[in-house]
Amino acid sequence: MKFVLKSAVSALALSCVMGAVPAHAYTLMDMLRGDRARSGQSTIIMDPSAPVRGNRNGLGGDIDPEAAMPKVSSPRYYTYKAETLQLVDTTKFADPVVTGAVADVSGSATTDGAPQRHFLTEAKVRANADIAKALQAYYGDGKNPLVWVSSDGINDHGKAALSVLADAASVGLDPADYAVSEPTIDPANPDPDVRDRALTQFELALSSKVLAYVQDTTRGRVDPNKLSGYHDFQRKVVKLDPVLKLSRMSPDVAAYLNSRNPDSTQFLALKAELAKLRAVDGGNEAPITISLTSLLRPGDSSPEVANIVKAIQKNGSEELKTAHAATFSAYTGSSDYSPEIVSLVEDFQKEHGLKPDGVIGQATVRTMTGGDSNGSKIDKLVVAMEQSRWLPDDLGPRYVMINQPAFMAYYYNDSKQQLAMRTVVGGKNNQTYFFDDEIETVEFNPFWGVPQSIIINEMLPKLRSDPNYLDQMGYEVEVGGRAVPSSSVDWYGSTQNISVRQPPSSDNALGELKILFPNSHAIYMHDTPSKSFFKRDMRALSHGCVRLADPRAMAAAVLGTTVDDVAKQIATGQNHAVKVPQKIPVYVSYFTAWPNKDGVIEYFDDVYGRDAYVDKAFDVTTKSREAQI
Repeated sequence: MKFVLKSAVSALALSCVMGAVPAHAYTLMDMLRGDRARSGQSTIIMDPSAPVRGNRNGLGGDIDPEAAMPKVSSPRYYTYKAETLQLVDTTKFADPVVTGAVADVSGSATTDGAPQRHFLTEAKVRANADIAKALQAYYGDGKNPLVWVSSDGINDHGKAALSVLADAASVGLDPADYAVSEPTIDPANPDPDVRDRALTQFELALSSKVLAYVQDTTRGRVDPNKLSGYHDFQRKVVKLDPVLKLSRMSPDVAAYLNSRNPDSTQFLALKAELAKLRAVDGGNEAPITISLTSLLRPGDSSPEVANIVKAIQKNGSEELKTAHAATFSAYTGSSDYSPEIVSLVEDFQKEHGLKPDGVIGQATVRTMTGGDSNGSKIDKLVVAMEQSRWLPDDLGPRYVMINQPAFMAYYYNDSKQQLAMRTVVGGKNNQTYFFDDEIETVEFNPFWGVPQSIIINEMLPKLRSDPNYLDQMGYEVEVGGRAVPSSSVDWYGSTQNISVRQPPSSDNALGELKILFPNSHAIYMHDTPSKSFFKRDMRALSHGCVRLADPRAMAAAVLGTTVDDVAKQIATGQNHAVKVPQKIPVYVSYFTAWPNKDGVIEYFDDVYGRDAYVDKAFDVTTKSREAQI
């Protein structure tokens, strides 16, 4: 009996069910952080009659370690709604000082036929609240001249701005979002008022689109928090008030506007890849296909070997292609899966985070072929560029990046990758959130707070026949926060105020340690006694938290110490927490296209289908802007 229960417990993990903390899973770390209230934010819906999946022993030793948890209200995906555009209030644009006169682009009053500034009051432009405010601030000040037009029509500044907006696709934006109709001026119609109305309408419209471009390229076109409950970001505030004045004063408007784009190493790598793919047959290059109906193992033979070599030659890194140049050169199209080709495949698998065993299955095929046509890769790049704008402009010299579609975690120091390891993230029904935070603490020998579902569905039947059951198994029981023997509890009554936890042990459900970055989703990185999942290529298998293949190495990295020191902390057998010397940014991210440490873009399966929601939001945004011009 003791062995059976411990097998079940070791397979279950704390507080990662749909990103929520079980109501009574209150650990020492909760006390240290003082976040009992925060950890209870998710709604827990108890269903005592719900069945619990288990193995032949009836206690779940072979199941997902976090499966038998209470039901909680799950985040959902939303129907995206674009932000409302309002009609800009132009009533204050007419300045009494210049009304009836004219103002050239230098700001001085003239009578040479330049556009009359007071016609701005008749212009009709819709914009979001921030852009409208910036327009009102600039044009409401009579000292500010027009930016984009002069007596001859569109000036050089205006032409340069139009050129930048037309090239918005190069930075992952949609030129349609910034399209401006040029003023229609009939040379045969000498009426200056007609000309001035057309020019001032263009002036205001172009200003609104320039401001939208600057805002979008800084924070993204899409508000991530309106995509789903799994997205959690503090949206950036973009200072728009100086943009028009700086544009007017700049000797090179195009350079100024382009400087507002992200310039991180990662963004520039995505941008370069996007340009490269669009240059290849217009992004419509036929993909390489590899048709395997079963696993291809070393020593086998298949006509698809030729396509395998071709795919690696196209999608492998330059380093790999250099190392295996002799193999590529000597290959004659044979269908034999020879040792030389096996070695090539193993190195390819290794550099892409796959199991380097030379066995070619569907995961390896998807990676070899890119999984997509150039067009699909372009879509992933555009989404990745958008999502990168949600993160800080500078990730920092020292940080941890978790990329869920890659099932990997990386530690960077001095802006260089120093550690990479496999992870297990949430399954499709228990998705890991997309957010950023700061690592604060490493907890060694953590407690496992037993969820109410396990108390009710697994323990209660045994406790009703033997109230000493939990005492015998070494579990700690509290009623209303007071420690009591298991034998003293009325197990026929409600368990609502009863909490049970497993002390630190070799088979504790959370393993040896967990790495905490306190957040409202109760997500953290942790060890696990169940190591088999790390051998799989598809590792979206947990209930939300991030399991690490090498937690000791990650703990040592964030603590700035050695693995040996981490081992000594664990060897005490005592539950204790150590704060990191300095808080470290952690990006719990979701990128289906992202550069590796060598700057090479890697592509991953969209395991949660999130890219499609971003694409839909793009479409909604563009249609909204077109409809409200």
